[in-house]
Amino acid sequence: MAKVHVTTTINGEPMEFLCEPSDTMLDALRGTLNLTGSKEGCASGDCGACSITLDDRLVCSCLMLAVESEGHEIRTIEGMAQGDRLHPLQQKFLEMAALQCGICTSGMLVASDALLKKNPDPSEEEVRFWLAGNLCRCTGYDKIVRAVMETAAEMRAQ
Repeated sequence: MAKVHVTTTINGEPMEFLCEPSDTMLDALRGTLNLTGSKEGCASGDCGACSITLDDRLVCSCLMLAVESEGHEIRTIEGMAQGDRLHPLQQKFLEMAALQCGICTSGMLVASDALLKKNPDPSEEEVRFWLAGNLCRCTGYDKIVRAVMETAAEMRAQ
């Protein structure tokens, strides 16, 4: 089958790539585009490890075809830091040890960032609800939730 030419924007940069019509966005990110921060945890949209944003909407890249990114804005974990300066969420996850094995971390960070862009002052219940689609088998979520809450407070104070 012929490859499909896709033109999109990823992390603020115009991108063009070729993919098979059946390739998922996760396949394209990790393979063709060599953006390996998004992880494959389940390949069924259940774990959130592959979370990205598509036009500011949180999606599981394992459930999206790469060809569907045509003309859209994609943001991945690689787009969070500004050069060597970590995003405040990334810094807080490190400071509070809100990560362990790392499989869920990129998805948790992308989902947390999407939440704070929509709601800069979330309650703990809202953070837990928003992150319910992201599974973590290591931390028990409390450190992650606290890191998001503290980051939100610090970002509002700036």
